[in-house]
Amino acid sequence: MRKVVFYGAVTLDGYLADQDNSLTWLFETDTGEGTTYEKFIQNIDAVVMGRVTYEEVLKLQQDEPFYPDQEVYVFTRDTTKSFEDTHTVHENPVSFINKLKEQDGKPIWIVGGGNLLKPLLEANMIDEWWIQITPILLGKGKRLFEDGDYLERLELVDTTTFGQFVELHYQKIEE
Repeated sequence: MRKVVFYGAVTLDGYLADQDNSLTWLFETDTGEGTTYEKFIQNIDAVVMGRVTYEEVLKLQQDEPFYPDQEVYVFTRDTTKSFEDTHTVHENPVSFINKLKEQDGKPIWIVGGGNLLKPLLEANMIDEWWIQITPILLGKGKRLFEDGDYLERLELVDTTTFGQFVELHYQKIEE
């Protein structure tokens, strides 16, 4: 069965994006000589994200291909929306991702989006976490972890630093 993983950056006070969904703060932070992203993305063949995250990443991509080597799934509650070069999903994220997990393939990457992440947390579906923490305090914005009905203890696998980032790699403790 495929793993479900989260890889993403947050501010020191836990925000994924500012109150306007902008990620400018992230791209203004020095990554130094390199990041763990290139190694990470080589081990992924499915990318799952919410509509807002998708639209924000599209703005940043400009004319560059959008995860050309992966299947991209974008969740939206708006049943009139569909997105070019992706699979638009209008169903429950837990049941959809459970179906994806049953298919052959590499890990499934959950990209940002507290609204998408919350039901997955409540269903205890995230197997591994790579969280990069930036030395920025936004004070308000879009949180990575929304209030919810979940409690999970994780095990620290590794820490990595690059530029101004500290990356924490955790995995689910198997019971």
